[in-house]
Amino acid sequence: MTDRHTGKPQLHLGLFYPGIGPQFFWAEPSNAAHTELETYVAVARTMERGLFDYLFLGEGLRIREHRDQIYPLDVAGRPDAISQLAVLAGATERLGLVASQNTTYNFPADLIRRLSTLDLLSGGRAGWNVVTTDNPWTGENFRHGGWLDHERRYERAIEVVEAATDIWASWADDAIADSHSAPSWARKGSIHDIDRHTDLLDLKVTPTLPRSPQGRPVLFQAGDSSVGRDFAARYADVVFSAPNNCEYHSAVEYARDLRARLATYGRPPDAVRIVPGATVVLGDTPQEARERAVWVEQQQFTPQRSITFLEQHWGHDLSAYDPHGPLPDIEPSDGELDQTRGTILLAHRTGKHERIRQWRKMAEELDLSIHDLARRVQLREHNFTGTPSQVADEWAHYVTTGAVDGFNFSPHLIPFSLDQIVDKLVPELQERGVYRTAYEGTTLREHLDLPGQ
Repeated sequence: MTDRHTGKPQLHLGLFYPGIGPQFFWAEPSNAAHTELETYVAVARTMERGLFDYLFLGEGLRIREHRDQIYPLDVAGRPDAISQLAVLAGATERLGLVASQNTTYNFPADLIRRLSTLDLLSGGRAGWNVVTTDNPWTGENFRHGGWLDHERRYERAIEVVEAATDIWASWADDAIADSHSAPSWARKGSIHDIDRHTDLLDLKVTPTLPRSPQGRPVLFQAGDSSVGRDFAARYADVVFSAPNNCEYHSAVEYARDLRARLATYGRPPDAVRIVPGATVVLGDTPQEARERAVWVEQQQFTPQRSITFLEQHWGHDLSAYDPHGPLPDIEPSDGELDQTRGTILLAHRTGKHERIRQWRKMAEELDLSIHDLARRVQLREHNFTGTPSQVADEWAHYVTTGAVDGFNFSPHLIPFSLDQIVDKLVPELQERGVYRTAYEGTTLREHLDLPGQ
């Protein structure tokens, strides 16, 4: 988006709400409870005050486990995203509402209708983050197990998305009567049935809802693999890429690659908004920001988390080992990683024994404890650490050079982290002319400056 008055590109900002994992500090007393309605309403209203584009909710289809028990260091589950966002639609006026929803285990016709309902009742503020899951552990919750081969999960996603776009377009714009004197509420022939019958998708739908003011929900895609990038280039309106794409040169390369793929599908280079995930640690001085970043890392990667991280790889109970002592002197179990701690990246599903061999060598050479090693191999630097002025300068550079279109901010503490962004960083961005000073539209598509549908 470019400001029509200044001609400067405008940075888009979303919030990825934490629900599981080390980024959510459930043990910190100042952190708001993540299952209470009041928390989400307060977050959404603060975001709207900060003129954010959207609130982005992840999806948890099964509670994470560790050694056949509920994983004790994570928050145990998340409320359904569409239900949450439906409530927030009534508590806000402009904020976009984005739900991660799975194409593998949801019934497509039901999912498409629920997304359409959210979009219609919110006045055109809904977005759908299209995600795929293929692991049998999640599938067991849906009586499917591993019914879908890993290589085919995007095939089904393509079929579901294409069915969705057809269903959302099945009502003509003038389908509903605009006068009480009309002979019928819906014009004859203005609503069309949708049929899809393949080995991955079987549906026949008479769509029940008219189009929203933005036409259809905005499509988000969060894949970084080659097949994920192709899917995004073909269908997505917004790409939520991984936080490692926040490094400037990586961001430039990612944008170049994605825009080249857009051309392959006949789409213009500005058809998609690129918003990588980002972590931000602010301080009134650079030193304060660095000190706070160290504190955040200590909360994320505790000694107890280090033990459970190694237990996942070793496949044994390691609770008797000192996290500040040497690596376990026992051999890991046979087999690869257990997926019950959540979806494991394809690159890490095999090869655990070679990784452990490399870790032993690293620990010996660098004299690393269990905790040292776990932090070293897991820890990723915060994407942006500094004063509000410093971070605003970085963000302005990213957006004005076309490296990104914005960021999907992931807070460490609610409401503290969000309040800092809204009260301290947003004014700095506005001062640089790269962030809106007021909403100019009412729909998510307008916020993102996307073409109409």
